[in-house]
Amino acid sequence: MISNEVTFFLLFNAFIIGMLLLDLGVFSRKSHIVSFKEAGAWSAVWVMFALAFYVFLNNYGYLIHDIDTNAKLVSIKEKYSEHVKFSTTDFELNKRLYMDNMSLEFITGYLMEYALSVDNIFVMLLIFSSFNVKEIYYKKVLFWGILGAIVMRFTFIFLGSSLIQKADWVLYVFGGFLVFTGIRMFINRNEDEQIEPHNHPVVKFASKYFSVTPNFVGNHFFVRKDHKLMLTPLFLVVLIIEFTDLIFAVDSVPAVFSITKDPYIVYFSNIFAIMGLRSMFFFLTNIMHLFHYLKVGLSFLMLYIGGKMLAHHYLEEIGFKTQYSLYIILAILVISIGASLLFPQKKDEIKDKEEPPQNSPETKDESWMENY
Repeated sequence: MISNEVTFFLLFNAFIIGMLLLDLGVFSRKSHIVSFKEAGAWSAVWVMFALAFYVFLNNYGYLIHDIDTNAKLVSIKEKYSEHVKFSTTDFELNKRLYMDNMSLEFITGYLMEYALSVDNIFVMLLIFSSFNVKEIYYKKVLFWGILGAIVMRFTFIFLGSSLIQKADWVLYVFGGFLVFTGIRMFINRNEDEQIEPHNHPVVKFASKYFSVTPNFVGNHFFVRKDHKLMLTPLFLVVLIIEFTDLIFAVDSVPAVFSITKDPYIVYFSNIFAIMGLRSMFFFLTNIMHLFHYLKVGLSFLMLYIGGKMLAHHYLEEIGFKTQYSLYIILAILVISIGASLLFPQKKDEIKDKEEPPQNSPETKDESWMENY
């Protein structure tokens, strides 16, 4: 018999895939440049979905783990939410406390993932620019990139949860890694990242083992030439987006485990953030330069998350609550965004960042694969 957890997981993924197919088949039949208005509308839709899911968890979250007795509730709490304190044996009261915490963990994890996704947007913009992808193809590339990201996040999250359940010390490893990432992000906050298409490991791997066309072929990922199936540079860009998300998952997945040990809550918060990422990408593309202190904020966010994981036993002992993390994350984001707006970049600094270097794709044609 299929458990409630598996049933709910399958229904959730069916909804997500259905929404993606609806977008691809109804709203994106023809490749087009996503307008600011369209991106804003879809961003609002996914935020509303996430908030609706928060309300569902707050009222019916017990259904996920099929909690129907106080003994089952205590067992699930001890497994995933040790910090939640039950003062009585009243099942309804304890269930209420558990669902309040569950929904709070979800919305906190979702907000944190959404914030960390902003850094992912910087990199995706760089990828599209470096590989000279036409803006009209952005949406299709991101669609397949996000579909692959969902599969990878599932693997990372449930593998990570299994490791944590078997060895609590894994949280210290995650915490130390996130502190290192936060420090590195702060030190490199003002450095201009660059990608050299010919030297990217994905390009080298693909060109070594597969046939790749030297130029883009419209919005096609594969073409057949002389009875031979070949990859196009656009498909390589999809692979690079997947590769990039794999790297980001190494940071973001452990980050949510600092909020909750429940792999289902980690997964739900991750997927809603990823689904909103594509819309947010188009929404923020033209205004990213306004938030120049955001990377500083994200580095402090990483430091806080890593520090919380390193000190999680001590924080549990002093009664550190999930809502405190929500307040701290909100404060970091509000301060970094507010500072960016109060102290804007000088026009010459923005111009220097926007001017492409001499060897950038803007100064070349599409034949960046010609050497292969």
